[in-house]
Amino acid sequence: MSRLHDVFAPYWSSIQTALFPWVEVTLGPLTNNQQQLVTTLEVIRVEEHLPYLWKGFPGRPLKDRAAIARAFVAKAIYGMATTRMLLDRLATDAALRRICGWEKKRDVPSESVFSRAFAEFAANHLTERVHEALIKSTLHDRLVGHLSRDGTAIGAREKPVQKPEQPPQPPKKRGRPKHGEEPVRRPPTRLERQQTMTLEEMCADLPTACNVGTKRNSQGHQESWIGYKLHLDTADGDIPISCLLSSASMHDSQAAIPLATLSAQRVISLYDLMDAAYDAPVIKAHSRSLGHVPLIDTNPRRNAALKGELQGEARRRALIHLPSAEDVRYHERSAAERVNGRLKDEFGGRYVRVRGHAKVTCHLMFGILALTANQLMRLIT
Repeated sequence: MSRLHDVFAPYWSSIQTALFPWVEVTLGPLTNNQQQLVTTLEVIRVEEHLPYLWKGFPGRPLKDRAAIARAFVAKAIYGMATTRMLLDRLATDAALRRICGWEKKRDVPSESVFSRAFAEFAANHLTERVHEALIKSTLHDRLVGHLSRDGTAIGAREKPVQKPEQPPQPPKKRGRPKHGEEPVRRPPTRLERQQTMTLEEMCADLPTACNVGTKRNSQGHQESWIGYKLHLDTADGDIPISCLLSSASMHDSQAAIPLATLSAQRVISLYDLMDAAYDAPVIKAHSRSLGHVPLIDTNPRRNAALKGELQGEARRRALIHLPSAEDVRYHERSAAERVNGRLKDEFGGRYVRVRGHAKVTCHLMFGILALTANQLMRLIT
């Protein structure tokens, strides 16, 4: 925490003593959302990751992409569903417009320019690069106690892609193969293939098309949605460390190894906290290979004896009021639920109005950037 305070103290001091008074003299008193926007823009420094600041390129000059990027951050903080709502707010809110970088109403680009700029941000992975730089600059040498891993449903307004029909498999012969006959080997699963893949290969192997996902909620009822699934690694303090976006139908466990590898490149952590969906020997072995301790809820599957044994152990521990050390640490996994909830309720995670994996990722990452900056500033104040 002291290291984090040392990193952000100059930012917070400049915002409190220099930036806020100067902005308020120029624009008048700032609202809570405007103060949060000013703080977020000062922390993430999105303009430092844009290649469009130099105006010496031939051809028609580009509109100021830095101001447009700041406006999309404002869209996430204000929880606006569409770009049209953002433009209407910029037209009437002089303070918001000047914070983003436009002096006059006529300086704000049209909706089509915003759309083209957003497509450029998505294609160039701008938001992913800004988030990676923010995490590495603040947490790369700080020891993270727990990483909570979870996936959450992301609804989208797209036509789902139908799964290709699998060709019928010949029936498997019973018994041992004949002398000289090669045994029929099943193809390796994605988890088994990931053991020998690089991070780039693992990410490229994940399905990314919009389709239909189904899961069982906390009340035991099945629910379905059309869209994607966002997989997040969350550190103590509710700070998103890394994320991947996949098809809605992909099982959570298939994102565990690439997500753990990605997080290990950014922070040093001790415990990996995952629910029963990640209970697989391959995932546990990979977590240990990174020097982590996997704490994964046991999935008895169809083993009735194991299920009864787990329930009996839980009753005996509750009777003597003696929870295990693993259970106490596992309670930290609620950080993942809080981050998922805040992303959807406060930073635009429920309002996905773009189509395609790259654009949906960019939209969600603007919200994650604002959420990450907000949590980092909460920790030091």
